[in-house]
Amino acid sequence: MGTFCSVIKFENLQELKRLCHWGPIIALSVIAICSTMAMIDSVLWYWPLHTTGGSVNFIMLINWTVMILYNYFNAMFVGPGFVPLGWKPEHSQDSMYLQYCKVCQAYKAPRSHHCRKCNRCVMKMDHHCPWINNCCGYQNHASFTLFLLLAPLGCIHAAFIFVMTMYTQLYNRLSFGWNTVKIDMSAARRDPLPVIPFGLAAFAATLFALGLALGTTIAVGMLFFIQMKIILRNKTSIESWIEEKAKDRIQYYQLDEVFVFPYDMGSRWKNFKQVFTWSGAPEGDGLEWPIREGCHQYSLTIEQLKQKADKRVRSVRYKVIEDYSGACCPLNKGIKTFFTSPCTEEPRIRLRKGEFILATRGLRYWLYGDKILDDSFIEVALV
Repeated sequence: MGTFCSVIKFENLQELKRLCHWGPIIALSVIAICSTMAMIDSVLWYWPLHTTGGSVNFIMLINWTVMILYNYFNAMFVGPGFVPLGWKPEHSQDSMYLQYCKVCQAYKAPRSHHCRKCNRCVMKMDHHCPWINNCCGYQNHASFTLFLLLAPLGCIHAAFIFVMTMYTQLYNRLSFGWNTVKIDMSAARRDPLPVIPFGLAAFAATLFALGLALGTTIAVGMLFFIQMKIILRNKTSIESWIEEKAKDRIQYYQLDEVFVFPYDMGSRWKNFKQVFTWSGAPEGDGLEWPIREGCHQYSLTIEQLKQKADKRVRSVRYKVIEDYSGACCPLNKGIKTFFTSPCTEEPRIRLRKGEFILATRGLRYWLYGDKILDDSFIEVALV
């Protein structure tokens, strides 16, 4: 009951603005189309409610929809949990291991990262998800992962309804000849006749919903397996990337050291329980974390500081030779640049001829890096 209240008890009405974004609009539209069409097809043309199986099937469809929307809105409105503004470690000497966020005027707690979209430091940040228009992190990681599980399962059920509806409705309309297959859409034979005939419009709508259901099953199902892979290792997507960079740094400098991820409890079940609990609330407070034996509470943050220093050493300095407006898909930079724009919501920044940047990584036509501005750095995607 407490979790349910947390869904409907918004901090303020500004949270409702999260719905006014292309991600939630598309996600909720797909859910609405698949759920509505599955119920209509099932009741009218495949499995009527007056049968026991039809009633059970209809209840299951409603159940999928309710659970999917519950976890979706839970992930969106409960949010990931943010590091308190002005937060400092309990022991002042520990601040030497932490990065300071000038925007939040606080130290970044272990496993936290600053999100430009949310404009806050997020506890145990995994990523900023455009589909929920919020970050996935400490508080909503379980709800987000359950949504990724339930959405494909519900779509598989809906896809079965769509396929069986089209099969049963078209079976008696097919006329097989030696060379052709003819479909007579006006020759439906069913006893009893449906209240609304399964016409061309219904067929097109069912076929469209089937495509959405199958596409969602594949795409969201892949995201679920990715999330479960990192959860069973008690990592986040960002921490997996940090670990890869740590190994690259050690190999690059040929150092005699081994990076050990400090938050892996050594057991998949123990790692699983760090996210999923019977109470629904994640383990810990989001600021301090249990660590494996032999590791330091700030092992990961120390590695981040090393990588930050290493990034400046290994970055390539470039001078801007042409103005750039900061547009997401610049039309005046050529067709190749336009069509190869990164599929990311990372901000692009306006550049002027003569300015300098530090490129940390790049694609064929785009660079990711830092703009040098008054001895400070702003991470951007640059053309």
